[in-house]
Amino acid sequence: MFPMVTGFMSYGQQTIRATRYIGQSFITTLSHTNRLPITIHYPYEKSITPERFRGRIHFEFDKCIACEVCVRVCPIDLPVVDWRFEKDIKRKQLLNYSIDFGVCIFCGNCVEYCPTSCLSMTEEYELSTYDRHELNYNQIALSRLPISIMGDYTIQTIRNSSESKKINEEKSSNSRTITDY
Repeated sequence: MFPMVTGFMSYGQQTIRATRYIGQSFITTLSHTNRLPITIHYPYEKSITPERFRGRIHFEFDKCIACEVCVRVCPIDLPVVDWRFEKDIKRKQLLNYSIDFGVCIFCGNCVEYCPTSCLSMTEEYELSTYDRHELNYNQIALSRLPISIMGDYTIQTIRNSSESKKINEEKSSNSRTITDY
């Protein structure tokens, strides 16, 4: 008789434990119902990129002195700089500059170490193509400035969650409620 009673007791304990786990998961599910959705409908809504976001590289042909510092600091020796030496002015003349974004790791070393600041990072991150050879940008494609997300009226911009929390806190601390009795 004792083995049967202990069997019922262990079955009861297991049932209570299972019920408690189901209750805890149900409480967790209910606590998530009051939260706002995080999903962004991508082509129509875009989040604003952070201030130091490392997107596509922008190149200014007129500022470049063909010093090749960008090639030397690049971990994969990616930028291709073609130049010739002009004997009459005793300077290098830049002929061609290209970067293959299919290989680029967007580390930002070329932008950081450029002595003339002819390279800069943009907020453009949509570089996908069907052909990898289209990712090889020459100086003309690199000099194209991206369309700002803020300026595009067809796209709704979404702030990052940390930025929106700060703004909401500032609004709540600055706002005053006036009630008449």
